Amino acid sequence: MGTKLNGPVLMGRIVVITGASSGFGRGAALAFAREGAHLVLAARRADLLNEVVRQCEAAGVNAIAVPTNVSNHSEVAQLAEVARDTFSRVDVWVNGAGVAALGNFEDIPIADHQQVIATNLMGTLYGSHEAIRIFTGQGHGTLINIASELGKHPVPYYSSYTAAKHGVVGLSASIRQELMQRPELAAIQVCTIIPTAHDTPFFDHVANYTGREVNPPEPLHDPFEVVSAIVEAARRPTDEAIIGGDGVLKVALRSLLPSLAEKVTSKQMHRTQIELPPAAGDTPGALHAPVPKGTTVRGGWRERKVNNL
Repeated sequence: MGTKLNGPVLMGRIVVITGASSGFGRGAALAFAREGAHLVLAARRADLLNEVVRQCEAAGVNAIAVPTNVSNHSEVAQLAEVARDTFSRVDVWVNGAGVAALGNFEDIPIADHQQVIATNLMGTLYGSHEAIRIFTGQGHGTLINIASELGKHPVPYYSSYTAAKHGVVGLSASIRQELMQRPELAAIQVCTIIPTAHDTPFFDHVANYTGREVNPPEPLHDPFEVVSAIVEAARRPTDEAIIGGDGVLKVALRSLLPSLAEKVTSKQMHRTQIELPPAAGDTPGALHAPVPKGTTVRGGWRERKVNNL
């Protein structure tokens, strides 16, 4: 498919995106297509992937759907193989698939904790491993891992998600430091995008064992801020980028005054997640199998909050 492309231009780049059926991943796929990049799109929901493929192709680029459960290493390896066989190279790999289970740590079934770790951390590890192997073989490439502000400071009721996202931040940094010791691989970049709470279908898909309705934290940002950050990381790679000013402040407070940060965060999250929302039944959400709802980039949660005032 040609030689290495230089500079900030994304036209003609080959981009792999996991979690591409909704939220950040779907938004990034459409944004890269508008930039002229060709796409290999992965998620569990094949029908939605095919829909995104058609939208990307309408922008005049090549796009293929590869239904993939990122918690399964063999499926991620197959994704990488299809990308190489189709386009001969990969310029950008975005690990964007993510799920969560909410509730008291001991109330969440261990199988749900395991699946959160398998998707968020192991899925990112599998994708990173495939991407770096491709990049080292061709001598260039940009790996973009989507973490979370919870990968920089912990909160209650998101225990395994917080653990997984701490792992994603550490994994990305460790790979980046290894590459620093190999000057011949200076054209390989590892970027970590660290969003705060954004209005995506993430909150439609969470497993919920709080005994209360899901109540996304505030402020809830526009997900296209993260989409823009992903595309910018492909254009001009940076080590880490926290998306959302409140996230910058929370991470700084955690670093400077950790005990105070834990007290404030614990009290705030208990109030917003446990005390205020109305009662609701338990649900495994989309942890173990896809669900029909939550198919767009935005989740519509900000509008719901306004209408409930």
